[in-house]
Amino acid sequence: MDDARKVVIGLKSNTIKLGLEKAPHRSLFRAIGLTDEEIKRPLIGIVNSHNDIVPGHINLDKIGEAVKAGVRLAGGTPLEFQTIAVCDGIAMNHLGMKYSLGSRELIADAVEVMAVAHAFDGLVFVPNCDKVVPGMLMAAARLNLPAIFVSGGPMLAGRSGDQGLTLTQVFEGVGAAAAGKISPEELALLEDRACPTCGSCAGMFTANSMNCLTEALGMGLPGNGPIPAVYSERIRLAKTAGMKIMALVEKGIKPSDIMTEAAFLNAIRLDMAIGCSTNSVLHLMAIAHEAGVSIDLNLFNEISASTPNLCRLSPAGHHHMEDLYHAGGIQAIFSELDKKGLINKEALTVTGMTVGDNIKGAAVRDYDVIRPIDQPYSDSGGLAILFGNLAPEGAVVKKSAVADEMMQHTGPARVFDSEEEAVEAILKQRIRPGDVIVIRYEGPKGGPGMREMLTPTSAIAGMGLDKEVALITDGRFSGATRGASIGHVSPEAASGGLIGLVEEGDLIEIDIPGYRLQLLVDDATIEQRKSLWSEPEPRIKTGYMKRYAQLVQSASTGAIFRT
Repeated sequence: MDDARKVVIGLKSNTIKLGLEKAPHRSLFRAIGLTDEEIKRPLIGIVNSHNDIVPGHINLDKIGEAVKAGVRLAGGTPLEFQTIAVCDGIAMNHLGMKYSLGSRELIADAVEVMAVAHAFDGLVFVPNCDKVVPGMLMAAARLNLPAIFVSGGPMLAGRSGDQGLTLTQVFEGVGAAAAGKISPEELALLEDRACPTCGSCAGMFTANSMNCLTEALGMGLPGNGPIPAVYSERIRLAKTAGMKIMALVEKGIKPSDIMTEAAFLNAIRLDMAIGCSTNSVLHLMAIAHEAGVSIDLNLFNEISASTPNLCRLSPAGHHHMEDLYHAGGIQAIFSELDKKGLINKEALTVTGMTVGDNIKGAAVRDYDVIRPIDQPYSDSGGLAILFGNLAPEGAVVKKSAVADEMMQHTGPARVFDSEEEAVEAILKQRIRPGDVIVIRYEGPKGGPGMREMLTPTSAIAGMGLDKEVALITDGRFSGATRGASIGHVSPEAASGGLIGLVEEGDLIEIDIPGYRLQLLVDDATIEQRKSLWSEPEPRIKTGYMKRYAQLVQSASTGAIFRT
């Protein structure tokens, strides 16, 4: 029996296509216009998050069409369905941001429902933005059907004279305008020029971090992370992904064969080398949980200690995703890391080949963008996990985006029980050099939803205080955040964490090189405060986010649901 015949006999979709009792099913397939030949072929689900409101997703209809063309070229039948997608920039600093992280779980669940109900033989995932990529990766791991990812790609950077722009400059411009450092007209110019094309925002923010990490995990083809959204190469990549899924179905290669412990170690290694968003820690842990791979927070520090930081893209530096693309992309970084044996070359990828096979011939084309491994920005990675009495379960900081002056800092706490309170104080210039801003009750349970907080961090930077003021929170930050911004403080305030007991003026010690975050208050005082603390009323009492708050666990777990 030839291989193609074996594939047809072994198809999962046969459970809804073959036999006398499946006549109604075949009738419904005919109702959507499928011919007998199309019904016989492998049925490939195209999981697309296209919509008309998210800049990173408005081009995904074209990506989806290209994927379908590739599937048909390789002998499959593509059938597309959609998922939701939240634009974190549009959802920022209002009630909508509470729903962003929660959308990750909804996306994973929705894909599970559609894939199981319709018995697809394989899946091609077409995401782009922050929670969509990890939500789909979680679904891929959970379902364990042959799967491949192709993102919509990053937008090009904007320009103002010889300065590259991203959304970061617009958020920081708000703080600069509030402080009188720039005029309203200058802010309007930033607003107009910062986002010139479709695609995920142009820096190493969360969306691009996750698309690069998808490539590092082996679930996306080479180029999945950095090829710009507006380049025709992105369309060609999508067609190739459509063809490759057919090979994965034929060979029976599943996510469990690819998303192994070795793959996650490679992904964390890349994370440290390029200084991804702090959100990558949350998402990698959640994806690993679905894949049955154990990741401890301490592992991030262990890998960081031996990983040179080779890239500093915006917001940590002046380069952008298009620069990374022209410099050789993720495969070039892997080839550079391989010079010191820092990656596992035997890990399988969706190319059907190993990481080692993929990087043959890959090389850095611009050592200004990707530093030589012997001349890194730093000898350790771009992220750090801090521990101490204020964060016994950990807190996360993008240390590659922290000024040297703030790597070690002790200052008085300025305490706020919501993002809105903190933003008001910052914009009204009530924050002073040396302060440590504490924003609490914004964690997964307490927020609920663990809001990203780009507005306060950008306002601080825009006012020129990012080298003098720190911010800590049980919430989280956008990948566009820079400065001494420490998030994911766990346990969170709403669960009785020490961050909920901090009082105005308490001294807080931050030691990023020493991986420490400490409240300098004696134990007796802390115990007295504990006796007076009570759990607050839920902030959202109806709907999905009420259920989310009841199910979600600590950020130290990846903010996964209780099972």
